[in-house]
Amino acid sequence: MTLVIGLTGSIASGKSTVAKMFREMEIPVIDADQISKDVVEPGQAAYEEIVHHFGETILQEDGRIDRKKLGQIIFADEEQRNQLNSIVHPRVRQEMINRREYYKQKQYAAVVLDIPLLYESNLTDYVEKTLVVYVDENTQLERLMERDQSGEEDAKDRIQSQMPLNKKAGLADAVINNNGSIEESYRQLKDILHDWNIV
Repeated sequence: MTLVIGLTGSIASGKSTVAKMFREMEIPVIDADQISKDVVEPGQAAYEEIVHHFGETILQEDGRIDRKKLGQIIFADEEQRNQLNSIVHPRVRQEMINRREYYKQKQYAAVVLDIPLLYESNLTDYVEKTLVVYVDENTQLERLMERDQSGEEDAKDRIQSQMPLNKKAGLADAVINNNGSIEESYRQLKDILHDWNIV
């Protein structure tokens, strides 16, 4: 039996760091963000729909979608965000299911679905256990501003467009407190996987 783990967090909570730990343990990670990039490449159906809806002003010179321009539109406007999601999400979900089934057929001990909006998108039925990577609000804000070289207002807007981390933590089967060092987070992950009979 393959245990399907849903890994989530919030922007700048350190979820990617934990995903990397899974990969180092040779547990496959299906990255929803990467899939959502793949499905909007030129030539893909989602790409055509996005350009049709948002116009060619969101394109870079090479014809690819300028994620920053598109991001500015959708972070400021919930209706536009919902429109984009209705184009991209169904295709991402299908691809995640396809990959999940592949690893289950190969009889891996576990497979991780790395889904930033696991709860917001009601995708918990895709997984058997949920794991939230948690940091406190100040740490999250500092990390985001440092990572993206963004101003405080912009960073706060992006954080507030997602469900609060403490609410996600309350819904999870397990939580990694990522306020400390990478080593501390790694130890927590090992303990959780031990409890779930994976390692």
